[in-house]
Amino acid sequence: MTEMTASVTAARPPSDITKRSLPASLIIHALLIAASLLMLYPLLWMVSASVRPETEIFSSTSLIPSSIDFSSYARGWIGLDVSFGRFFWNSLVISLLVVTGNVIACSLTAFAFARLRFAGRNFWFAIMLGTLMIPYHVTLIPQYVLFLDLGWVNTILPLVVPKFLASDAFFIFLMVQFFRGIPRELDEAAMMDGCSAWRIYWKIMLPLSLPVLATAAIFSFIWTWDDFFGPLIYLNDMNTYTIQLGLRTFVDSTSASDWGGLFAMSTLTLVPVFFFFLFFQRLLIEGIATTGMKR
Repeated sequence: MTEMTASVTAARPPSDITKRSLPASLIIHALLIAASLLMLYPLLWMVSASVRPETEIFSSTSLIPSSIDFSSYARGWIGLDVSFGRFFWNSLVISLLVVTGNVIACSLTAFAFARLRFAGRNFWFAIMLGTLMIPYHVTLIPQYVLFLDLGWVNTILPLVVPKFLASDAFFIFLMVQFFRGIPRELDEAAMMDGCSAWRIYWKIMLPLSLPVLATAAIFSFIWTWDDFFGPLIYLNDMNTYTIQLGLRTFVDSTSASDWGGLFAMSTLTLVPVFFFFLFFQRLLIEGIATTGMKR
């Protein structure tokens, strides 16, 4: 009976199958497009509001402004006591340092857990995974007291230095899973040729791990670029503000708020994240798809 059904299906013209599935495909695509537009509407409205006259920002929900006015960009860039370019530079420096620290420190730690044998490896790996369940706010006060005693408050050091100490357990776990999928025969062959553990890490593991490294770099950049709470706690001087703190200065509950400048600068802050993601998109998808899979 099964063979007969298979033969009938095979004998059915492909055009019949295509005609029957075409209406369902059109409905699915229409629903997906509608859902995409619904999710993109707030973003598109923000971009539209950034070029509206100040008096029309909250008077209409339309995405098409009645007139184009780019004065909000000039006002937002130089309208504060500190140029918004300074905020961009601060965020860029912090984000790139965090990316560098996470990629180097987390890959070294993951290599040790995945490839090296040492006493208590499973125990320390379990402890590392346990830190994923600890909320950031639980360790906030002890960390702040420590950084205050070190004299690091109002500097970028509390936001950057912990990343060079492999403090992000999520990326360590991600890389461990990826490293375990790389055949151990490569390590054994390299050791027979006289390679040390450091050379195996540098010459073999890193070149084969570009997808997972790119995944860690992208997430580190986006999370750091969008971080508001960390800079709010540790940065007090306006000259050290990141873009998120800079955006907050446009809104004042006790006086007039510059909504046009806020939306204009918010639009500009999306540009680096967009291009960073676009540049590493292929490696990001490959890293997520292959993590944890045996090769």
